Amino acid sequence: MMPIRDVVIFPYMMTPFVVGRESSVRALEDAMAGDKMIFLATQHDASTDEPSPSEIFDVGCIVKIVQSLKLPDGNIKVLVEGVERAKVVSVTDDEGFFRSVVRTFNFKVESGPQLEALTQRVTSLFEQYVKLSQNLNYETMVAAIRVDDAGKLADTVGANLQLTVEEKQELLAIFDPIDRLTRVAEMLDIEIEKLNVDRTIQGRVKRQMEKAQKEYYLNEKIKAIQKELGRGEKSEIDELKKRIETSGMSKDGLEKAMAELKRLENMPPMSAESTVSRNYLDWLLAVPWKKRSKEIRDLKFAEDVLESDHYGLEKIKERILEFLAVRRMVKNPKGSILMFVGPPGVGKTSLGMSIAKAIGRKFVRMSLGGVRDEAEIRGHRRTYIGALPGQIIQMMKKAGTRNPVFMLDEIDKMSTDFRGDPSSALLEVLDPEQNYMFVDHYLDVEYDLSQVFFIATANVLHTIPPALQDRMEVIRLSGYTELEKLEIAKRFLVKKQTLAAGLDENRIEFKDDGLSTLIQFYTRESGVRNLEREIGNVARKVVRKIVGEGEKQKTVVNADKITQLLGPAKFRDSTTDRQNEIGATTGLAWTEVGGQILTTECILMEGKGKLTVTGKLGDVMQESAQAAFSYIRSRALTLGLARDFYRNLDVHLHIPEGAIPKDGPSAGITIATTICSALTKIPVRGDVAMTGEITLRGKVLPIGGLKEKLLAAHRHGINEVIIPKDNQKDLPDIPDYIRNLMQLHFVDHMDEVLRLALERELVALPLTPAGVEMAVQQEIDRAH
Repeated sequence: MMPIRDVVIFPYMMTPFVVGRESSVRALEDAMAGDKMIFLATQHDASTDEPSPSEIFDVGCIVKIVQSLKLPDGNIKVLVEGVERAKVVSVTDDEGFFRSVVRTFNFKVESGPQLEALTQRVTSLFEQYVKLSQNLNYETMVAAIRVDDAGKLADTVGANLQLTVEEKQELLAIFDPIDRLTRVAEMLDIEIEKLNVDRTIQGRVKRQMEKAQKEYYLNEKIKAIQKELGRGEKSEIDELKKRIETSGMSKDGLEKAMAELKRLENMPPMSAESTVSRNYLDWLLAVPWKKRSKEIRDLKFAEDVLESDHYGLEKIKERILEFLAVRRMVKNPKGSILMFVGPPGVGKTSLGMSIAKAIGRKFVRMSLGGVRDEAEIRGHRRTYIGALPGQIIQMMKKAGTRNPVFMLDEIDKMSTDFRGDPSSALLEVLDPEQNYMFVDHYLDVEYDLSQVFFIATANVLHTIPPALQDRMEVIRLSGYTELEKLEIAKRFLVKKQTLAAGLDENRIEFKDDGLSTLIQFYTRESGVRNLEREIGNVARKVVRKIVGEGEKQKTVVNADKITQLLGPAKFRDSTTDRQNEIGATTGLAWTEVGGQILTTECILMEGKGKLTVTGKLGDVMQESAQAAFSYIRSRALTLGLARDFYRNLDVHLHIPEGAIPKDGPSAGITIATTICSALTKIPVRGDVAMTGEITLRGKVLPIGGLKEKLLAAHRHGINEVIIPKDNQKDLPDIPDYIRNLMQLHFVDHMDEVLRLALERELVALPLTPAGVEMAVQQEIDRAH
């Protein structure tokens, strides 16, 4: 037995190799002196000079020594022919070399359709392999596999595959010819796939090299022709230079562009760096440096455009007209930066388009929703592969002028991560004192944004950093009243959705009562987005009737038709279920999508004076509940309650829709009224809503979002509202239509709230002398 390195001998294969180790030479000489048969087995690690039996694979091949030649350096070159695979049973090395007892296996293979199919498959795959491989002679290999013995075929193919030593050893260790042939077929599939991939890659590389050589040859030829014609080699460079000089860019930009042009001139045309330089120059030239839109400063025209595109929104229209008036008086005023804040669907984005149309400027829009990378604003530096300018510069290129109306949509939806803070990058963009020298990382030159009219839109303010808010003039858009929604539907939405459905005024007509039904019973929102969807839904159903049933008469959409087409109402008539209840009060809340009503409930249970609040309330709201409860305890006798009423009672306060988080102090008087009603058993009026913060002494403090809250009350059919006295200053923001329709009660103390909200007057308990003294002191404190 002789261990061999880095080679696996298969039966029927002729293999030459050199023997150099002393023990191997002795084993070879012993075999040559006998029947010239020797057992060859591959060692595990080729770097081991004297392997032990455990470091040699136990499956090898019995070979016959065909030829041997002693070399001058003492090594022996031998040629062996594989005879049969065998497995080691035992090994000894008493004679200075290995001598082993091996076991051979003789498998009888019965021919059949399965074996024949497998043989044909292996033969076919090996022929493909030989065609793809550049290392094997096709005719020799094809002749070698023309054998009937399945085992011989598997060994012949396995020996000629480009496999690792471990893979060949695995194949040698399979004694069953059928299993060996199956494994060879699997290996052939893998090797053919590898060769196909290699060939595809080589072909692609070759084509690219040929293309590059062709382009280089043609470029050189063009240069030679131009030189012969006397046109010179720099026509493209000269053209770029001319464009740079006439672009009107800043001094800094001009110097940068000329330096880059000089670099480009000295670069080989086919180098990767030349493409980077050319792209940089193209971007510098694509940005508008001096082109401006000619403004329309006609106030009457702007007013007509705004009126034709939007109904209501008087404050915003007034601000735009002020902007135009200033432009007429000042020659070069700075750009304005506005922020529209309001619930979804009130027309913030479309208003930006109307402003651009009214003043005759180009309009571009950049959505900031989900943006979390500072490079989206400022761009990437040119050192990065595939670098581009930020969205600000890209949008300026799209606008093509220095003074577009630039809308930053959903500015409250930006976020921050490890890539930077985009809101901080916007600080420079939206600061009139800085944006005349805005620097994009890619362009790396100052660019003037001071002539741009920036308009940002947001649903809420609290997610926008204070420093960014400070740079913008905030204009709030509240929700629409039902009357405004009706007018918007009649002027804009009906026409838009009927045209989208392929209808005209001869096919469909929306009546006012039909639109009012849609507004009241099928939508409940601050804006008009859902209303537009429902109008479109009605139009599509009418189209289906026309197409499917062949209806030819004009469809009149009134209240009854709406119910017939859309089914039962999605929302109840809020005015029909407003009943006077004990321990249930209607409050008003502000949300990100406009105002909303909030019912507050309270029940009493036997206990020890514990106050429980539920409904996913925030810390501020829970503290408001504590303050309200403490106020009621301090005023127990005045409210007709026993001084120690709380000792045997637990109070549970709940604000429904428990999955929705709620917070804020404006539910204070609502909570106090609810608890008081539950304790005194006097019902709260169902047709009254309220909002206001309460103090421990019962004072009612002002709240925010009054307009949205009153619109919510109006939407839900409540026309009597209790609000803090200090909120009278906010009345000018309320539409006249709502103010005339609603009865507003202004209060500054909780006693007034209870007189207005409860069904009947409270009756105070008879007082003991100590109680009289306490009540008198409370009234003195209140008077102070």
